[in-house]
Amino acid sequence: PSRVDERRTPRFAELTPGVAGRYRPTGSGEGVRQIKARAVHIGGTDSPLSPQQLSESKLVQIPMVVGGLVPVINLPGVGANQLVLNGEVLADIMRGDITRWDDARVAALNAGVNLPGLPIKRIVREDASGSTEVWTRYLAQSSAKFASALSVSQKPAWPGSTLGAKGNDGVAALLKDTPGGIGYVSFDRVLKDRLAGVKLRNPAGNVVAASEDAFRAAILASDVYRKGDDTASLLGLARADAWPLTATSYLLLDAEPKDMVSAEWVARFVYWCFMHGDELTRGTGFAPLPERVQAKLSGRLLQIHGPGGQVPKFIAP
Repeated sequence: PSRVDERRTPRFAELTPGVAGRYRPTGSGEGVRQIKARAVHIGGTDSPLSPQQLSESKLVQIPMVVGGLVPVINLPGVGANQLVLNGEVLADIMRGDITRWDDARVAALNAGVNLPGLPIKRIVREDASGSTEVWTRYLAQSSAKFASALSVSQKPAWPGSTLGAKGNDGVAALLKDTPGGIGYVSFDRVLKDRLAGVKLRNPAGNVVAASEDAFRAAILASDVYRKGDDTASLLGLARADAWPLTATSYLLLDAEPKDMVSAEWVARFVYWCFMHGDELTRGTGFAPLPERVQAKLSGRLLQIHGPGGQVPKFIAP
């Protein structure tokens, strides 16, 4: 969630003289690799690690914000939130079964929209990406045909001809130069780059646009909120106002740090984000976690232990 961290990191540094932090957007695959190698103090991922992976890598995983992936298009004459798709039709597009924008299956969802007779050009992430894993999971959940043709993966083998780009920035840039293109980016990128997002029909049967309120609706309908399962899926929930492509973003921290000075500042930063970071989150394209979820998750910092078993102090500055 780059727009969130671009606000939170410098603000925390202002409040804590002598502490400098820098956020580098790398994609989930690289973020996980770097924290496993202890090349960074904090890693980020949109695809949660399993308990076994966390144990093997000696990491603590903490959900931080809720966001959404958005299908984005470059269709002459079709603006933002004018095109409507559902999960099944989107899956047929992404597996290469629907190849033109004026296909009857697309037209059936878009009465009154002048669909151009252009070939569909699929733009996908070429780097290992948690966003791609979320994207393929939603498509597999929406379509049995997609599930049998492609694996849920951070870097799937897309059938047919696709255009590849690195990161959200790369997808956004390539889309702007590709009439007939469709790709997927996080909602903050839709806002920042003024991309033409697609509305989706959710499992409740309602057509919704991506928004921070729609992401919050999804988490309130999920087992993250109802049962405290912080890795529960937020995809395709049957709530009237929920965005069906909602997902949680996670931080990964060293569970057994050797440098307790740095570990304490990391813990203080995470705790401060829970206590004071909500206002900095609003308007970024992400939604803060519900307060009762945050209160529970802050206790996860107690899972961090130094060489002598000491727990980092994380009183907010």
